[in-house]
Amino acid sequence: MTQGSTDTASAHPLPSPKERRRLREAKSLSEEQVATAVGVTRATVRSWETGRTTPRGRKRAAYARLIHGGRPSPQATPPGARTKPAAPNTRPKAAVKRAARPATPTTVARLSKPVTSTKPPSRPPTPVEATGSTAMAPTEPGTTPDPPDASATHAVPETPAAAGAETAGLSPAEAFDALYEHSAAALFRQTFLLTGRRNLSRESVARAFALAWERWPEVAVDREPVGWVRAAAYEYAMSPWHRLRRAHRRLDPPPAEPGPRALLDALLELPPSYRRTLLLYDGVGLDLPETAAETEASTPAAAGRLMNARAAVAERLPELAEPSSPTEQSALLHERLGALALAQPADPLPPPVVIRTDSERKAQLWTRAAISFTVLIIGLTLLTLATGPTRYETPESPAQRVGGVPPRGGAQKLTPQDLKLQKELHGELVQGPARLIPEAG
Repeated sequence: MTQGSTDTASAHPLPSPKERRRLREAKSLSEEQVATAVGVTRATVRSWETGRTTPRGRKRAAYARLIHGGRPSPQATPPGARTKPAAPNTRPKAAVKRAARPATPTTVARLSKPVTSTKPPSRPPTPVEATGSTAMAPTEPGTTPDPPDASATHAVPETPAAAGAETAGLSPAEAFDALYEHSAAALFRQTFLLTGRRNLSRESVARAFALAWERWPEVAVDREPVGWVRAAAYEYAMSPWHRLRRAHRRLDPPPAEPGPRALLDALLELPPSYRRTLLLYDGVGLDLPETAAETEASTPAAAGRLMNARAAVAERLPELAEPSSPTEQSALLHERLGALALAQPADPLPPPVVIRTDSERKAQLWTRAAISFTVLIIGLTLLTLATGPTRYETPESPAQRVGGVPPRGGAQKLTPQDLKLQKELHGELVQGPARLIPEAG
């Protein structure tokens, strides 16, 4: 860090990332407003509030003045943002503060030109979009959704993940149960649109919530707990290993009506990544960066998948190709996906206490299995050390008959005649010359 950056940081101190977000929301400022006033993007403001990055230089000074006591001037807000109120920040918050918070202006940016949404604000939410922090109308990439009616807002009840110190009266089990009751049914309908299989959808939702309860400390501090569970359910539901299971090989019977049946067939014929992107953007109502993050793709790649998915569905359903603009096509897709989700009967899901109990039981079983396996490995190691040899001994090879060896050279075995002659020679006295004795001269 340079000396100038150090001086700027000391002259304009910033609170912790969570406190920055709290100060911004206390002043009824949206991320888009702060980004416009400071001169950065909305994603940059979000990274500042999550602690991934820290502002520096003049942006740090402007950001510090803004959250500590300033408000963006009317000139800093684009004209299109002042033409209509924006959706209230309905991420899990305290009910009293959420009701008392006024609506804030936002920017409505489209692919082609700024236009207003074709869907009325008072439209009731469909099960497809009810799993987010709020029921959002479909928009184009980079668009801020239109504000829903107050009766259409489905904010998650107070949870430690959302309100922090404001939910000191709720236990983790109560917060988990509230999250489950709020989003389980809608997540079941969403996974059915992804897979076309009810049993697999029910299993995916139950497993995602069981995993969320197992990792509740991580889910509790997540910015959007519903999105965490939704991503886990989608990942499990779209796993290719389910094709090997006999119970999930065949699709469930399609809807009886021709329209919903054709739409479901068109969805299931899309590649899994295209299908998921289309459902998240046009069904749930996420914006393009959030859709790209949840599908683990770049923003241009998510936009390409979305456009290709819309074109493929429009080929199967000509009425979806009639709208003249992408915004109208997205709104029509949103309506059709909601009707398709409503056409499916909601299968009974297990109560949240069963999910929590099963998750805890499985966690205990895995813990005991891991401990038992560790003890077994330690016991086998000690037994090997006690009974094993301390030094290496070369093994002796057993004796065996060797064939095909040529006869030995040298003297041969004596015949009977040779033995007789040898005996006779040993029995006779030797009559040889006298012993020679040297004489000294």
